Amino acid sequence: MAASAEWHCEKRPFNKNESFTRDNENVPETGCLSIVVLGASGDLAKKKTFPALYNLLSTDIQGFLQLNDVHIFGYSRTKLSDDELRDRIRGYLPQAKEVKDDVSNFLQLIKYVSGSYDAREGFQELDKAISEHELSKNSTEGSSRRLFYLALPPSVYPQVCKMIKSHCMNRSDLGGWTRIVVEKPFGKDLASAEELSSQIGELFDEPQIYRIDHYLGKELVQNLLVLRFANRFFLPLWNRDNIANIQIVFREDFGTEGRGGYFDQYGIIRDIIQNHLLQVLCLVAMEKPVSMKPEHVRDEKVKVLQSVVPIKDEEVVLGQYQGYKDDPTVPDNSNTPTFATVILRIHNERWEGVPFILKAGKALNSRKAEIRVQFKDVPGDIFKCQKQGRNEFVIRLQPSEAIYMKLTVKQPGLEMSTVQSELDLSYRQRYQGVVIPEAYERLILDTIKGDQQHFVRRDELKAAWEIFTPLLHSIDKGEFKSLPYKPGSRGPAQADQLLERAGYVQTHGYIWIPPTL
Repeated sequence: MAASAEWHCEKRPFNKNESFTRDNENVPETGCLSIVVLGASGDLAKKKTFPALYNLLSTDIQGFLQLNDVHIFGYSRTKLSDDELRDRIRGYLPQAKEVKDDVSNFLQLIKYVSGSYDAREGFQELDKAISEHELSKNSTEGSSRRLFYLALPPSVYPQVCKMIKSHCMNRSDLGGWTRIVVEKPFGKDLASAEELSSQIGELFDEPQIYRIDHYLGKELVQNLLVLRFANRFFLPLWNRDNIANIQIVFREDFGTEGRGGYFDQYGIIRDIIQNHLLQVLCLVAMEKPVSMKPEHVRDEKVKVLQSVVPIKDEEVVLGQYQGYKDDPTVPDNSNTPTFATVILRIHNERWEGVPFILKAGKALNSRKAEIRVQFKDVPGDIFKCQKQGRNEFVIRLQPSEAIYMKLTVKQPGLEMSTVQSELDLSYRQRYQGVVIPEAYERLILDTIKGDQQHFVRRDELKAAWEIFTPLLHSIDKGEFKSLPYKPGSRGPAQADQLLERAGYVQTHGYIWIPPTL
């Protein structure tokens, strides 16, 4: 019996007639599946890609796949044996005794091929290994599925894609597919992103390309459309008549930690804001799509991006934490921001006049990612409670996933006094025992299913870069300076001043505390 069939997990019977719908097409999801991780010896593959594949294969993927039909191939330039790659991956997989056999069986699914990223010999060997696996599974010609995950620097995407196209494609037209997953950053500005898109686009059709942004796989991000469009009481409130401002925040309480040289090439805007936070903004601000079909959802996201007006210099604050340049890999004269607050404004009927505040930073006083929707003051405040703070709807993306609403209530007791409290849906308390999948697990599974809803389309990528490229070029030229701030602080004081000018009202005397089990 093959090792992959011995896993101790609950398995739903597989229906070979089952198919998944993509737009108006029926995409058969049967046949041999080969998952190829390019850059298999790198940190991203070891820390994210392979653990995500393990979690998928050891839990619920049997609802979509037959484990006997899955095989994993690693490819990189490093000279390794199969067992040497498995040993490198093992330390990033669960270590508990009860899953020891599952981990061993997963690792046995992995075969390694070494080769250059721009020479045909290595890819011909890879194609031979995949074909042998398909033949061993008695796969009908053309029914095989080949998924190539590029855990690689974007600079090698074009040459790797060219090699895949020339030597590793599922060439038959009898069925099956070949799909490419590419990681961010997708370029450094509009011109480089468009060049990269053109180079890959000459080799593969758009439905074959999956530009992964792991934020779109987060549980609470995936909940946004349900919250907005499946709940009646949000529909009349979600507009400029009721909302004063919206913050989308990413904070880390640590610095670059050995990645200074890499980070300095990009900075916090390219690393976090232009992709992760902007994707969240699209889901918060978009109109209701015609349906949940991927293209209908992505059409509405593009409309939001195309409605964003040019960023004003006075609505940007950049920062760099003190000690960042102590990293020997960071230039002494670096102006790269490790903190940024940027206000975006959307010129349409729903959002005219509402500031969208995107804020991200490293070495700050807390670690969290959240969406904070602040509502306008109550007109005719008969309780004189506005100084306590406004109503806010908060979606905590990480850590301690939660959805809560800040509201004013009567303080218990004999007196008529008010206090801020919350209506709280904390996931760890409400969904005890439910494992929330990691973002990479969800997105890899979507790729296998052929669902592109949570992936970035080419015109969406272009529109995103059009928003930030002028600002990024100003920073790169030294025309926009990063202000120093102390590690462990809130960032530059000017950022809080910018929020105040934008109309954000800070709450005083209230702190949301995640409930304990």
